Amino acid sequence: MITEAQPTQRRLNRRHVLGLEGWTRDEIEVVLRNAVSFQEVLDRPVRKVPTLRGRSIVNLFYEPSTRTRGSFELAAKILSADAINLTGSASSVVKGESLKDTALTLQAMRADLIVVRHPMSGAAHFLASQVGIPVINAGDGMHEHPTQGLLDLLTLTQAIGDLEGKRVSIIGDIMHSRVARSDIWGLTAMGASVHLCAPQTLMPLGVDAWPVTWSPDLADALKEVDAIILLRIQLERQKEGLFPTLREYSERWGLSQAKLAGVNRRLVIMHPGPINRGVEISDDLADAGHTLIEAQVTNGLAVRMALLYLLLGGEDEG
Repeated sequence: MITEAQPTQRRLNRRHVLGLEGWTRDEIEVVLRNAVSFQEVLDRPVRKVPTLRGRSIVNLFYEPSTRTRGSFELAAKILSADAINLTGSASSVVKGESLKDTALTLQAMRADLIVVRHPMSGAAHFLASQVGIPVINAGDGMHEHPTQGLLDLLTLTQAIGDLEGKRVSIIGDIMHSRVARSDIWGLTAMGASVHLCAPQTLMPLGVDAWPVTWSPDLADALKEVDAIILLRIQLERQKEGLFPTLREYSERWGLSQAKLAGVNRRLVIMHPGPINRGVEISDDLADAGHTLIEAQVTNGLAVRMALLYLLLGGEDEG
């Protein structure tokens, strides 16, 4: 259980952070221990340390983002690095420049690390294969979102302790969710059992080969569960007609205080945001004391600070 600051190490035995598939428990715990140490920095009156002074971090975002891009920018600034934000619409990509050429240009400008979000699955891996500097995947298509997976693991370990033997249900748009995939790989590496719940039309092909159980029945997801991770219904996908109406989704798969009334154990509820109130979660539940949504946002900053530190090294926090 990660409960207090422990001695940190300066390097992660990976050059890039592209996804959590294949990560070991030991690797994950290195990140979580460092994140806990940086939580202490965030509690100081002056939140500024010289850890990455002189380093340059480029946030290259081809999709809109508030939480992820903002926390990477703030993480870099707290560590005294220079943060440069680039969006697809504000870069030479609108002139036809390729992802490869954009990355090589940034590397030639002596950027030390690139954080990339891209609508195409595999874009972060491709980018990492083309440059000689670390790359962090901030979400690629429907593939993975590893920093969200790591912050979810930190939030869960601090809320319910060691995840070995715990049961976690992930409910929502599994098919389109890169968060779900990173959470699955991270949770199983930490020894948790994972249950997926969604309309069958929102369950990905090949799910039977994943290390999970799954069911379209919400009651199955609430049995003997220690934590629930709700996923945003991606309204932009609804034009595909993957379920009849948002009202029906809310009635059958949305979570509320009333639906939890018969659950005879304490559990915690998470959501990566942004939430659709009244769809995947009711107003009363979203504001309830046992939801960890705000803690996830705060922990996201600490996790991203830890990753920048581990991939680039630097001075002691001081």
